[in-house]
Amino acid sequence: MKTKTLSENLIYQRKLKGLTQEDLSDKTTVGVRTIQRIEKGDVQPHLQTVKLLAVGLNVEVDDLLVLDNPKEETIQRKWMLLLHASPFFGLIIPFANVLFPLFTWMSKAEDNKIYDVHGRAVVNFHCTINLLIIISLLLFFVFPGFNFFVTGAVFLFGIIISLKNVMSALGSGTCNYPLSIPFLKPKKG
Repeated sequence: MKTKTLSENLIYQRKLKGLTQEDLSDKTTVGVRTIQRIEKGDVQPHLQTVKLLAVGLNVEVDDLLVLDNPKEETIQRKWMLLLHASPFFGLIIPFANVLFPLFTWMSKAEDNKIYDVHGRAVVNFHCTINLLIIISLLLFFVFPGFNFFVTGAVFLFGIIISLKNVMSALGSGTCNYPLSIPFLKPKKG
């Protein structure tokens, strides 16, 4: 069952009461242009504006507002944690830093755009880190002894960036994996 958006609820309630946008504006202190923008979905109004519209329509605020499902948010946080933290298995199992998030991304990418975006970012970053580690290990034949520092720096960089992104994904829902090669390109459209 798809929940209606605030704009859909506002249009429905306004038309149910037989009001035009101008009529609703006259009954509230909300301007016609603001009502138009809310109904188009161009803006997310302040709660005070929603309260004024609810009073003008003689409905409850809950009849207009779309409340997020807290259970769904908890589930999303768990998947985000799995996507961003599973690469740490790569410290124990070779290439698990790519394989675990890759399988998680493949199973969840279609469910939510957020999983798709974050999954691609995690897999791209860890593929890049693996490639850099392999290159730095191959440098042993060219610069014996020096490659130890390069490999250590790449390894440490991967751990620090991964930890930062676990915190960022759980806190603000964002991620930033610098220097990633885009092996998995974003979908067009």
